[in-house]
Amino acid sequence: MTGVIIIGAGQAGLQAAASARDEGYAGAITLIGAETAPPYQRPPLSKAYLKGEMDDEGLELRGADFYAESNIDLRTGVRAETIDCAARRVTLSGGEIVPYEKLVLAMGAVNRPLNIAGADLDAVMFLRGLTDAQAIKAAVSGARRAVVIGAGFIGLEFAAVAAGKGLDVTVVEMAPRVMGRALSAAMSDFFAQQHRAMGVTLRLGAGVQAIAGENGRATGVVLTSGEELPADLVLVGIGVLPDIALAEHAGLETADGVVVNETLHTSDPDIFAIGDLSLHPTRFAPRPVRLESVQNAIDQGRAVGATLAGKHTSYDKVPWFWSDQGPFKLQMAGLNMDCDQAVLRGDPASGAFSVFSFRGGVLAGVDSVNKPADHLGARKILTNRAAITPQQAADEAFDLRRAT
Repeated sequence: MTGVIIIGAGQAGLQAAASARDEGYAGAITLIGAETAPPYQRPPLSKAYLKGEMDDEGLELRGADFYAESNIDLRTGVRAETIDCAARRVTLSGGEIVPYEKLVLAMGAVNRPLNIAGADLDAVMFLRGLTDAQAIKAAVSGARRAVVIGAGFIGLEFAAVAAGKGLDVTVVEMAPRVMGRALSAAMSDFFAQQHRAMGVTLRLGAGVQAIAGENGRATGVVLTSGEELPADLVLVGIGVLPDIALAEHAGLETADGVVVNETLHTSDPDIFAIGDLSLHPTRFAPRPVRLESVQNAIDQGRAVGATLAGKHTSYDKVPWFWSDQGPFKLQMAGLNMDCDQAVLRGDPASGAFSVFSFRGGVLAGVDSVNKPADHLGARKILTNRAAITPQQAADEAFDLRRAT
C-alpha cells in the first residue's frame, strides 16, 4: 500500500506525520529514522541533558503508544539509500524498496567537518545527536580543561554548562565576536561579557591549526599563532551542513539546502523538504533562507501535514529561536540579516534588555535577553506586519501592543 514516506524522524518529520493525521490524512504513513532512538528533542542535549536535569526518556517527543494509535509505521535505525523520482520509490539500507505517493525529506543537518590534523583523536567531540550528548556527558565528568572551537549557540551553551561544573573552559572563535552571524553587535558583546564573568576564557579572532595529542588522545588545541591551549576535552561547534546528499543524487534542486517553494514543494511536485535542510522563501528576509530551529521544524511540519491531507498550505511563520546560557535566556524573533539600524530597548547593565533591528526602516529582527514580554511583542508585530518606528522601539514606556 503506497502512501506518504517521511525520511527523517526528528522534530520536523514527526510533526509532519502527526499533523497529517490530525488534518485527516487516512493513507499509510511511514516514518524512517537513521538513529536507533525514537524521535526526541535536540535542544536540551546541550543544556538540561548535559546538566543531568533531563534523562533519555524525558527527551522523547511522543510516548511509545502514539505511533500505533496514530497508525504511523516508525522505522528506526534505517537509512534511505536512494530515491527514484520517476518510479516514486525509495531504497532502504536493508535493501527493501518502498513505493510512495508523496515523499517528505526531513533529514536535517550534519556537523560541519573539522579539516585539520588531529581532528580524529579521542576526546575531540561534536554535539548533534543523542549518542554525541551521551559521550560528552560522560567525558565532562572526568575532564578538567575543555577547549571549545566555535562561539556559536552550541559552543557557548556547552561552555556555560562545563564552566558551571567546574571545568576550565576556553572558547576559540575566528570571528571578532560571539554568535556574530545571528546576533546584533550589542547582544553579542553582552554575552561575551557574561561568559567571561562565568569564568569562560574567550579567544576571539583566533584560528585553529591542529589538535595536539598523545597516544591517540587529544591533549590540546594549537592556534594558528602557534600557541597551544591544553585540553583533555575538545568540543567542536563550527556549525552544520544540510544533509542534502540524498536529494542531490535524486536530481532535486539544491543550494545551501534543498530548494523549495512557498508550499515547501521541491523541484519534484511529489516531494517536500522541511526543517534544517529546507531552503525556503520568506517575507522576513531579502532572500531564501535555511533555518535551524525547532519553530521552523514544527511549523513546516504542520504546513506539509495539512497539504498532505488536501489542505493546500503555504509556509509564512515568523522565525523565532532561543538559547539558554547560564542564567540568561536569549530569545530571537525575525531575521536581522542585512539590517541597517539597531536600537536598544532597556539597559544591558541590568541583565535584561532587547535590541530591535530595522531594514530600510521596517522592523526585521529582535534579540532579547531575559525580556520575554519584548520577545512576544516582537513576534506579534512581525506576524501582523505592524508598524513600529525605531524611536518607539527604543522607548520602554511605549507599549509594544500599540504597534499597528
